[in-house]
Amino acid sequence: MANPTLIKLKDGNLMPQLGLGVWKASNDEVITAIHKALEVGYRSIDTAAAYHNEEGVGQALKSADVARDELFITTKLWNADQQDPKQALETSLEKLQLDYLDLYLMHWPVPAKDHYVSAWKGMIDLQKQGLVKSIGVCNFNIPHLQRLKKETGILPVINQIELHPLLQQRELNTWNATHNIQTESWSPLAQGGEGVFDKKVIIDLAKKYGKSPAQIVIRWHLDNGLVVIPKSVTPSRIADNFDVWDFRLDKDELGDIAQLDSGKRLGPDPDTFSVQ
Repeated sequence: MANPTLIKLKDGNLMPQLGLGVWKASNDEVITAIHKALEVGYRSIDTAAAYHNEEGVGQALKSADVARDELFITTKLWNADQQDPKQALETSLEKLQLDYLDLYLMHWPVPAKDHYVSAWKGMIDLQKQGLVKSIGVCNFNIPHLQRLKKETGILPVINQIELHPLLQQRELNTWNATHNIQTESWSPLAQGGEGVFDKKVIIDLAKKYGKSPAQIVIRWHLDNGLVVIPKSVTPSRIADNFDVWDFRLDKDELGDIAQLDSGKRLGPDPDTFSVQ
């Protein structure tokens, strides 16, 4: 299989456009999943402190026959740790058995607690110390991003948000692009494709290209310039999700899928989510 396209972030670092997400995977499951992913060509792995599988990710990476400089590893600062991002990062690095991260993301803004600006300042310091190459956020809406810019002068290179054909977040994606922030899609298949894979446009395109509905949706993300991290622990699906480099959707087909947007959010609302 071909290698994934690399996206150049605004800080100059390169990131694979397609990676493996490991949300909800156990430590045991994640070892097998990552070994399979690396075998078929993935080089980007996305985990988080809140996933409770960083140890498994670390074991998988340590036992894999892939050089560290070929990998792009992401983890995330959890809400309860926003007041001490350095300690949180050091804990994550220890579990991951890594000396540095390629990308560190603030998992949620948690505006009710109002720590996200100070946490962002701490993450800026961690980047300056060389513990992380790139820093970004997840689930930040425009007002949250505007406040980071106003109070720190530094915007994230990535904003990882819930984005799939049912929730396309065009206004936020456009704002990100205008400010040279790369949008990254989580839950890119709408949590297993429910309500997406059975749509006529997806079924018809799958037949046209000889691909699965999941592959069509992943290609939709790629052709829209998004970074995408589909999650799976099933070896065959991990391989299939990566087998998307031999076709592209045309402008009309992208437009047809765009019509599926219903604003249906499957995850929490960033303005109110405050789980610690």
